[in-house]
Amino acid sequence: MKPSRDISTLIEIMAALRTPVTGCPWDLEQDFKSIAPYTVEEAYEVADAIEREDMDDLRLELGDLLLQSVYHARMAEEQGSFDFGDVVHGICEKMIRRHPHVFGDEDNSAEQYSATGLAKETWERIKAEEKAERNARRTSLGLPPKEKGEGLLDDVPSALPGLTQAVKLQQKASKVGFDWNDPMAVLAKIREEAEEAEAEIASGNADGVRDEIGDLLFAVANLARHLDVDPEGALRSSNAKFRRRFAHIEKNIEARTGKPLGTASLDEMEALWVEAKKKA
Repeated sequence: MKPSRDISTLIEIMAALRTPVTGCPWDLEQDFKSIAPYTVEEAYEVADAIEREDMDDLRLELGDLLLQSVYHARMAEEQGSFDFGDVVHGICEKMIRRHPHVFGDEDNSAEQYSATGLAKETWERIKAEEKAERNARRTSLGLPPKEKGEGLLDDVPSALPGLTQAVKLQQKASKVGFDWNDPMAVLAKIREEAEEAEAEIASGNADGVRDEIGDLLFAVANLARHLDVDPEGALRSSNAKFRRRFAHIEKNIEARTGKPLGTASLDEMEALWVEAKKKA
């Protein structure tokens, strides 16, 4: 088998890997739950390549992420649930349906559609219709309705990264008016949560500290949301900045102090840190 630009080749490769006896033992042992962490990890690898503006890595990481979709679809096909074609059909159907101003008979231009607020209204209406249809389909399959007894926040996936999940929960609550009106009020809340964390630290209450740190992070995510900042992206950027600055310490500490990393004093490392900050 040779590499190809055709998606069917990738589907055939996965089928071969999952073929009993002749396939790959490791791939044959996997199931949806064991592969799910890899799917999440590959999505993060894509985000990392974008953050680094590394287009060659992005090409490769998008391939790894695509493989995850093919992998899950193959396992579903093996148990007779659906195949990769069904996945492609489903997302095509959804995108066409959710953009009637592009693919439908709507008279509005894309610019008018957005400016008049029709985009949001139509999006919410179509999503509601899709939920109803999905429940009807689940009922026909003998499955319980997915949204049965569902609260406003119940469709926010609990498997999302913490900061992303916090923002989505806040966005949902905001739709019914449960929200701050001013980012400065959120900033005041952050200060309040920091003081509460300080009190728990002073008390030595480990559980209390954990709770207050969580509240503090939730409030910071809220501030980011109010300022149209992606908290996950902002944190990744800060992580990259920390890597660069610490690498400067590693590279220069011994030449500067005559001491290997780990034996230099905090003040000596801090001096190099400040030097790195001036560079980036």
